[in-house]
Amino acid sequence: MHRGLSRATLASYRRDLEAFARWLRRDLASATPGDLEDYLALRLAEQRSPRSMARFLSAARGFYQRAIDAGTITVDPTANLGQPLLGRPLPGSLSEDEVERLLAVPRSDDPENEPAGFRDRAMLETLYATGLRVSELVSLTLTALNLRRGTVQVVGKGDKERLVPLGETAIDWIERYLDVARPLILKGRASPALFVSNRAKAMTRQTFWHIVKRYAAAAGIEREISPHTLRHAFATHLVNHGADLRAVQLMLGHRDLSTTQIYTHVARDRLKRLHAEHHPRG
Repeated sequence: MHRGLSRATLASYRRDLEAFARWLRRDLASATPGDLEDYLALRLAEQRSPRSMARFLSAARGFYQRAIDAGTITVDPTANLGQPLLGRPLPGSLSEDEVERLLAVPRSDDPENEPAGFRDRAMLETLYATGLRVSELVSLTLTALNLRRGTVQVVGKGDKERLVPLGETAIDWIERYLDVARPLILKGRASPALFVSNRAKAMTRQTFWHIVKRYAAAAGIEREISPHTLRHAFATHLVNHGADLRAVQLMLGHRDLSTTQIYTHVARDRLKRLHAEHHPRG
């Protein structure tokens, strides 16, 4: 972490990491890529300078690299956070057309011959319908579902629970997955997990991350995306269509409304682009 840095710089790094730890409310070693993206979105909403945010990223990268070297963690949560993040309101989102293309990629015409495709489609539909963090998605259990009411009970950061609506399309895909595809994947084995792997265990974050990347490439989406990108798309598209910001906050599980307010900037920028493109005096 030292790398010949000045005492002043090291002190600034320490303050940045302490502020992140206070916001996270748990051990820094347990932070996920989604936690870091949410925190950066909050700092951007607070209109922190690009220099300040770049310094925090440098501090975080140094901290997690040392943790990797020490064997404290095995996955660096900053690995996929690039500098372009600092120049735009969100780490990345998808247009509604791109989401539709992505959702259409998994092979899901025949659940008996393509159970994994049905599972993947159900997972993508659930992620886009709810805006869950990927860790929340892969941790879902069968008992968390209430398909009759159309909700899912989510355990988020700090073990806080929230109810999130699923929507008719996600419910339909989940029901079809549960009826045919899931039993075929399990092959008579039992698992409390909603979304299961061929080993009859819950899908891991890393495996689903690679699945999303593969489907994105097949959908012709050339830029780098992750499961968290669908979370941002969920919130962005809701706000674009007039959703109440407080409701979006509750669904995302944000503690502070200021974190969610980043999506108002997205909607505002979109309106400006539409005005410039279509108004005769734009």
